[in-house]
Amino acid sequence: MVDTIERLDKTAHYLKNRIEFTPEIAIILGSGLGKLADSIEDSIEISYEEIPNFPRTTVAGHEGKLIFGTIKNRKIVAMKGRFHYYEGNDMDTVVFPVRVFKKMGIENIIVTNAAGGVNTGFTPGDLMLISDHISFFCENPLRGENIDDLGPRFPDMSMIYDRDLRKIALGSARKLGIDLKEGIYSYCKGPSYEAPAEIKALRFMGADAVGMSTVPEAIAARHMGMRVLGISCITNMAAGVLDQPLDHAEVMATGRLAEQKFSGLVSDIIENWR
Repeated sequence: MVDTIERLDKTAHYLKNRIEFTPEIAIILGSGLGKLADSIEDSIEISYEEIPNFPRTTVAGHEGKLIFGTIKNRKIVAMKGRFHYYEGNDMDTVVFPVRVFKKMGIENIIVTNAAGGVNTGFTPGDLMLISDHISFFCENPLRGENIDDLGPRFPDMSMIYDRDLRKIALGSARKLGIDLKEGIYSYCKGPSYEAPAEIKALRFMGADAVGMSTVPEAIAARHMGMRVLGISCITNMAAGVLDQPLDHAEVMATGRLAEQKFSGLVSDIIENWR
């Protein structure tokens, strides 16, 4: 536990010295959603390899760098490349960047992902505002001795995705003419895609989308009292919804097609953040 705090402090100290300002909002960019980084003004890019204690990403579409700068006159940091449990990381590694952001003094986070559509009313390219999640299949990142410096032993998870921020997101979508869906995201460990029977079970449980990220980061962020907003890009329909196999190339291609819509929405949300 002491070692974890020391590593977090060392990493946060390094980054604060590199950028000399505290971002107001952190953004984790999902697969194929990196175009938002192009709109960051006065950007400072730091490769993960340069950052003490930072892990490395191994997934195609995750470049592996932090980008500090400004969007709509707000100081932000974008994480271009995240860490997944299925890569062989433990959960402490998966949520390490989120904890570093908190140690830097960042109180707000936007978590995004590429997800499979479980709701049969969705189509690839849709954006979904996450209203809640299903974490039954998630190795909880808070398992083990609690780090009291970060948050309480038994944190409340009744409002993980901030209600006021969701209202702002819906308002931005209306202004931009974006049909922003809203629904429940379910986490599965991966890296294999889910079986059709599993998708049927998730739909029965109330899931609208499924993916292999986001939930651990959201849990860790709420544990530390951060305000969380989550957005999924529906890049494919989940197994069994359509009579076709799934592959990562489709996820990346659909993500790229939705990038402009996604970037415009997130930029407007940041402008209206309060």
